Amino acid sequence: MKALILAAGYATRLYPLTKDNPKPLLPVAGKPMLNYIMERIEPVDAIDVVYIVTNNRFFRNFEDWAEIYQHVTKKRIEVINDGTMSEHDRKGAIGDMKFVIEKEKINDDLIVIGGDNLFEFNIQDVVDFFYDKNEPVVVLHDVKHHDLAKRFGVVEIDGNEKLIGFVEKPEKPKSTLIAICLYLYPKKDLHYIDQYLRLGKNPDAPGRLIEWLHTVRHVYGFVFEGEWFDIGDHEKLREANELYEKKSKEKKKESKSGKK
Repeated sequence: MKALILAAGYATRLYPLTKDNPKPLLPVAGKPMLNYIMERIEPVDAIDVVYIVTNNRFFRNFEDWAEIYQHVTKKRIEVINDGTMSEHDRKGAIGDMKFVIEKEKINDDLIVIGGDNLFEFNIQDVVDFFYDKNEPVVVLHDVKHHDLAKRFGVVEIDGNEKLIGFVEKPEKPKSTLIAICLYLYPKKDLHYIDQYLRLGKNPDAPGRLIEWLHTVRHVYGFVFEGEWFDIGDHEKLREANELYEKKSKEKKKESKSGKK
């Protein structure tokens, strides 16, 4: 299995923090967001290569990060430059998925993760679920409130966890289950990414791909409990910092008490 971390956005809502530094490398409780994602990926033996797709503007930042992080991971890290320079010429998340698959000739199962997603669940559980279904999988989170769900892709599933509905940012959500930016595709289904784009559909929001895909084949939803942050603005970054700093302090206290 290959992992693809989407990191080619320009994150203008986080200016001035992201003028010279890409969002996935912004620090949360003292370390880059990307480190937290890598720590979640690390225990999954099935994943052998991690691709990080970025743009020409931030390519060097990720190369510098990877040069250091490669020493602490067993996974091979490859940073891919999609060649874009601004919001105006970017390929979009789905466009970047197609670009990396073709450039790296990926012929393997693929897990796709948003580089600005912080989550508190075991990726191995999702991978096990995916292998059991042998179908595309989207990770879901219950935000509990319909007003909050309006901001995301809202999903309905049946008793077998199969998607029976997906609407991006609906005015009247039918559920409070939302899709986070974490998807798994069997290698037999990677061609649907190209097919979606050939239909002239939105190349940006990756949830749009699932919105279409579940209408042409089976897609399953893995529901997780626990904390999750989609770092889209300064407020979410602040909230994540506060929570992770608190967790870090608690770990240090536990470590000290264990030594006594």
